[in-house]
Amino acid sequence: MSQTTFQGSFVALVTPFRNGQVDEAKLRELVEFHVSHGTDGLIPCGTTGESPTLSHDEHKRVVEVVVDAARKRVHVVAGTGSNSTREAIDLTKHAERAGASGALVVNPYYNKPTQQGLYEHFRAVAESVAIPIITYNIQSRTAINVETATMARLARDCKNIVGVKEASGSLDQMSQVIAACGPDFCVLSGDDNITLPLLAIGGHGVVSVIANILPRETAEMVHAALEGDFKRARELHYRLFPMARAAFLETNPIPIKEAMAMAGMIEPEFRLPMCRMGEANRETLRGILKSYALVK
Repeated sequence: MSQTTFQGSFVALVTPFRNGQVDEAKLRELVEFHVSHGTDGLIPCGTTGESPTLSHDEHKRVVEVVVDAARKRVHVVAGTGSNSTREAIDLTKHAERAGASGALVVNPYYNKPTQQGLYEHFRAVAESVAIPIITYNIQSRTAINVETATMARLARDCKNIVGVKEASGSLDQMSQVIAACGPDFCVLSGDDNITLPLLAIGGHGVVSVIANILPRETAEMVHAALEGDFKRARELHYRLFPMARAAFLETNPIPIKEAMAMAGMIEPEFRLPMCRMGEANRETLRGILKSYALVK
């Protein structure tokens, strides 16, 4: 697949809960919200979707609901990663059967594999399916970094590993990946606050947290940059920047779900060990949301 397959603004979709259960009706509403506001793709069951606390049945059902609701109007790239390669293969095969456009596969977490182990893990997952795979490199949550040499091996040896969600926070590493893997390898920002810098050095888009609540502005910024209109993209970057910072007042996805609840989009419900936001941070967040006219 070409690099344009996964180019643009992808939202790391929250999983709405009601009374302890996945709120499927609200999930379908969120899909419609994003389709109508210019989002290019949806990523259910990622970190922002609280995937660690979804049962396997719930995880698979969320993917099925999002694929069904999207009706091929936008990409659906299902989060299917695990620290067990067998489990990641099972979830990725399910995403393929469900009709997902691709799968986002995070670094194996907690067990801290070697670079060779990472290579074999991602290759095994990729070889189990025909759909495109985007690796998800986030050392801060997984305790391991996919080194550029490993990423380049994967890009070379696995034709359906088409890109990476880069959440290293390092433009230096992102530059190395782009240089090593070539222009057909899709590099997406995993951090809203550095999406524009990444686009300026040849990145292809973002997997966004703040697009859950500001989808149109996020998509406009990404597409302006992709089209070379960096003046407009810069204006939108600075408009979005306060929200990008607010989204990490506490551990993601606590702030974005609280923000969406304040705006009347979902219930303010989490699964432990995620919990409600502290009162002081909630007031800070409310003030920021007021500046966007998202709350009164």
